[in-house]
Amino acid sequence: MSLENTINEAIKTAMRAKDKVALDSLRAVKSQILLLKTEAIGAEVTAEQEIAILQRMVKQRKDSYDQFTAQGRNDLAEVEDAQMKVIEQFLPKQLTAEELETEIKNIISETGAESAKDLGKVMGVASKALAGKSDGKSISEMAKKLLS
Repeated sequence: MSLENTINEAIKTAMRAKDKVALDSLRAVKSQILLLKTEAIGAEVTAEQEIAILQRMVKQRKDSYDQFTAQGRNDLAEVEDAQMKVIEQFLPKQLTAEELETEIKNIISETGAESAKDLGKVMGVASKALAGKSDGKSISEMAKKLLS
């Protein structure tokens, strides 16, 4: 089942449960998917694009959460956190720090990287291989740590 169908089913479930936070979050996801479909007229939306949409939305909510918390607006921060948790349910399981380190070590050995100069090669492969499983910031930090 595609992400769009899964989201539509989740919207129905949220409507029945009268879960306003989930409903708002899911409608936002559906809106982004429809927007992507209209931009790519006639082209099929790929799973990678769907994951990228979800990751972008989670990142936006995380940034908003951090800003609201810093400003002492806990009421707004709680809404962003709740929406972030709803959207994260549709992302693939995220790698733990140990799993991420293992994956990046494998990529470093595959690419033959030896120093920080080779970070670009490692990041190119790692970003594609770990898309959806970890965010770019975590991948970059781990790669820098292992190459230094």
